[in-house]
Amino acid sequence: MLLWRFSFAKAKEKRRVSLAMVTVTLLGTAQDGGRPQAGCQLECCNALTPSDHRHPVSLGIVDLNGQGHLIEATRSLAEQLNLWKHPPIRSVSLTHAHFGHVDGLGLFGKETLNAKGLSLYLSTSMKTLVEATPQWNLMVEEGVFEPHILSGGQHVELGQGCILEPVEVPHRAELSDMHAFIVRGPKRSLLFLPDHDRWESTLAFHQSTSIRAWLSSMKVDIALIDGTFWSTDELSGRIQNEVPHPPVQETIERLGQRKNDDPEMHFIHLNHTNPLHDEDSIQHQEVTSLGWGVAQQGMTFTL
Repeated sequence: MLLWRFSFAKAKEKRRVSLAMVTVTLLGTAQDGGRPQAGCQLECCNALTPSDHRHPVSLGIVDLNGQGHLIEATRSLAEQLNLWKHPPIRSVSLTHAHFGHVDGLGLFGKETLNAKGLSLYLSTSMKTLVEATPQWNLMVEEGVFEPHILSGGQHVELGQGCILEPVEVPHRAELSDMHAFIVRGPKRSLLFLPDHDRWESTLAFHQSTSIRAWLSSMKVDIALIDGTFWSTDELSGRIQNEVPHPPVQETIERLGQRKNDDPEMHFIHLNHTNPLHDEDSIQHQEVTSLGWGVAQQGMTFTL
């Protein structure tokens, strides 16, 4: 009995130590369509092994009490939860209404997870869309989700030691506006910016003169940044100027070499055509030689 008590006490102490920081796990690195993307007959999708597959972007957060919080609800939820080896989930937060970020909401319903009482953090326009979508609104009425409006300038404590702060950014708003999120832990903070239109519009919206100045104003230590396309060469003809995402090539030209006081930065939300998926590509080497990173599915950050 004494041995059991000693072992239990040690296990309890180990758990306290393991939860001394908030952890954030990147559950996907791909653009909304994932990799491979449906309908793609190009080389970038044709010869992929299972280890080359990538889920749409999503974050899994664990607070100091061991409770889980998701940012985004993708159709790859089952695989992402297995990757995360998730704790009890207490909340879901949504950046915006575009397909790959919300198409897993139905999986929380009685047909699959049968969840109850999950806090759903979203903007006013996103809440309006939820109410206007019969399947999602039914889930609210049945108590799967409890919506809470959270917009720029506000913040919420997701759980012990974990603050979520929305940051509005310009992005095509056919269905809802777009909010990036800052996750603030006891020691460090992380920016999750999977989508925005152009650096010119984002920086002007926040009255910042440069990417560095904007990141510095938000006091973030880690930045997960929209890297959908390496360059507009991935897009054909007339749509080159119609797809609102700043190319990685432009972002690193604006930034140059990473400096000592710069945050750690990784590119996420990679389109299936993006050469950054290939670690041996010239483009990947160009990014890393400047001191920046290309996100890896499953990587974990401690806050």
